[in-house]
Amino acid sequence: MKLNKIALRNISIAFIIAFGFVACDKDFASVNSDIINDDTATNFNTTSEKFDVISYNNPLNPVQTNDLGLNMLGVYDDPTYGRTIASVLTQVNTGLIDPTFGENVVLDSVVLTIPFFSRNVGVIDETFIDYEIDSVLPREESYSPIKLSIFENSYFLRDFNPNDDFDSNQAYFSNKSASSTEQIGSADLESILIDEIESLTISDKEVILTDGAEPDATITERLSPRIRLVWDKDVIEDNDVITYWTNKIIAQEGLSTLSNPNNFNDYFRGLYFKAEPEDMSTSGSLMLLNLSQQDANITLFYSFDSPTIENERDEATYVLTFSPTRVNFFENNFTTTIPVGDEINGDDLLYLKGGEGSIAGIKLFDGLNSDDDDTSDNTFEAWRKQYVILNDEGEFESSRRLINEANLIFNVAKDEIMTDDSGNTQEPDRLYLYNKTNGGPLIDYLQDSQNNSAPLFSIPNHLGILERDDTNEGEGIRYKMRITSHINSLLLDNAENVELGIAVSGNVNLEATVPQYTEQTGTDEENTVPVSSIITPRGTILHGSTSAVSEDKRLYLEIFYTCLETDINCPNN
Repeated sequence: MKLNKIALRNISIAFIIAFGFVACDKDFASVNSDIINDDTATNFNTTSEKFDVISYNNPLNPVQTNDLGLNMLGVYDDPTYGRTIASVLTQVNTGLIDPTFGENVVLDSVVLTIPFFSRNVGVIDETFIDYEIDSVLPREESYSPIKLSIFENSYFLRDFNPNDDFDSNQAYFSNKSASSTEQIGSADLESILIDEIESLTISDKEVILTDGAEPDATITERLSPRIRLVWDKDVIEDNDVITYWTNKIIAQEGLSTLSNPNNFNDYFRGLYFKAEPEDMSTSGSLMLLNLSQQDANITLFYSFDSPTIENERDEATYVLTFSPTRVNFFENNFTTTIPVGDEINGDDLLYLKGGEGSIAGIKLFDGLNSDDDDTSDNTFEAWRKQYVILNDEGEFESSRRLINEANLIFNVAKDEIMTDDSGNTQEPDRLYLYNKTNGGPLIDYLQDSQNNSAPLFSIPNHLGILERDDTNEGEGIRYKMRITSHINSLLLDNAENVELGIAVSGNVNLEATVPQYTEQTGTDEENTVPVSSIITPRGTILHGSTSAVSEDKRLYLEIFYTCLETDINCPNN
């Protein structure tokens, strides 16, 4: 059952991402509401009120990164936070068990290919297809190369957790570990160096394959932009790579190593793709890759004596895919310190950073319950009694005021946000607000419109898109999170006033179907992190609930409501 759940989770992530990063439709619809507003209210008084909240920083320990569905690979320099380097450890798999390669086998070439998320945006000179890449950061006219080293890994990625009597699946974490007490050593990850690409070029150009010599070569295949590395037996510099794969695969014909999946997984424990900056003084690029797709693989092209035609050679392929287990490792070199939050009084600034970064906690109405009838008290029960009449059991009986709209307003701390060499802040367009107690989305999320083809514009009413200043390099101004249904649920449905969480999001659609991932705390405490926060390196800084800059910049909850005539305490009555 647990394996089925993980398989379903992985399929869901891959499906959503496949549509999410190939996005071109930038229109989105607003969700209408039948709640009373200024245009429909004729016999009632409408007003608004702002409420203080408590918000605090929650720096993250290592986060679970296996089975994400999407992996980051490369170097990302955040103008505000500093450098993050993302590398990938992956098992390899083959559908060809106990293969027969033939007589006098020669490995002709080896090709590694991993497509980018891209879309066709036109044709150039009626000859070449013009593509736009959606999955490389930072988004520039040209992408900086990175150094990529490919190693054979000797660490065995197990399926089940031995510390839990093998009753639960094994989690792997962003700091190269399987638990707080089990590290994965560099000697295992970098067991055998297969090749070292000093400068991996990242391009949005179409990949064109040809047959024959120039200028008479004919085009045999057109491919979308991708990582594509080729090692050829006729190229002297590639001899070591060809020899490695010949010994690792071709020479194993007839041996137990390739005879069944279990033996193969133990014999060939996987590959480690180690990313580094091309030069320590230069920036790099970070790629978001779907390694589970069919076109992401290593293909061995080999030839052998034809069994039917004398003096002829036949050709075939042996394909290795990157599955079933893949793990992301992050190395952070932060230039901005993320402080431990003050859960009691709240924090001046909120530091939000994707990956192994930071989220924030939010408490509405102090997050407390009270039987005190004093409505000046900023507790949950005192606030609730201003809006509804409760029965003796403390449950909803009737309304005093009707909620029209409720929003959490997050103002960007613009003075804290840095720009890159191009003058861009690289701020995330989307944040994710959620129930921090159970890790699930709020009811407003489920009621909003979802756009699978353009996740940037999905769930737009609840999870407001970053408002930018068009006159000042597009710097961020604020995020508005609409939580009208959540507030109504607290008032009318006797729902628990749970603590909320806020995190950077790389794809808000993921949170509808994918459970949150585990944070490694080293204790019995179980904390989780939204998956859409783990798959993005971006970050921002917001004004918190105690911002010293200005009270107007502080995080606050604003409620628009209609006063019923029976509520004599309503401001407008």
